[in-house]
Amino acid sequence: MTRIAVISAGLSVPSSTRLLADRLAAATVRAAHEPVEVDVIELRPLAHPLADHLLTGFATGELAEALETVRRADALIVVTPVFSASYSGLFKTFFDVLEPGTLEGKPVLVGATAGTARHSLVLDHALRPLFSYLRATVVPTGVFAASEDFGHPGLDERIDRAAGELVGLLHGAPRRRTRTVEDEFADPTPFEELLRGA
Repeated sequence: MTRIAVISAGLSVPSSTRLLADRLAAATVRAAHEPVEVDVIELRPLAHPLADHLLTGFATGELAEALETVRRADALIVVTPVFSASYSGLFKTFFDVLEPGTLEGKPVLVGATAGTARHSLVLDHALRPLFSYLRATVVPTGVFAASEDFGHPGLDERIDRAAGELVGLLHGAPRRRTRTVEDEFADPTPFEELLRGA
């Protein structure tokens, strides 16, 4: 079964960011024509655990589960509100604490919301470079939604196009087997060998 992790960095409840994330996920499920498991990760409740992780280097509880969900996912849908002409700090912090290589080769659909269309270039000047740096494969169509876009048919068309591209990447890209926690402990290095290397 295909697993998709949906990451929403909206700060309000309800949130236009979460609304766009849900619509992108629903369109992807429709386009897949096969069973898809969708896990939604809301970053707002993870703000304190994320700050703790930055200070301690350890993820616990819900944050550890969220990071594992991203690691096991076949693809991501990520949506952030725009702050100061870029992604939110909460959004960036989440991707800062991922283990290196987690997103390598993973298809990612990017989205953003803002009060005005003047911020629409955030997809190309902020989100694409971030996920390129993380070695993810970003779908060609990103989805930006200003307040006036909700309820406009043009938004539905962009959502459907982006979802179709994500599904196309999932079916066309060779699946990279993700290592599980069990894999990490399957072949431990003997303690004596570790001591010899010290």
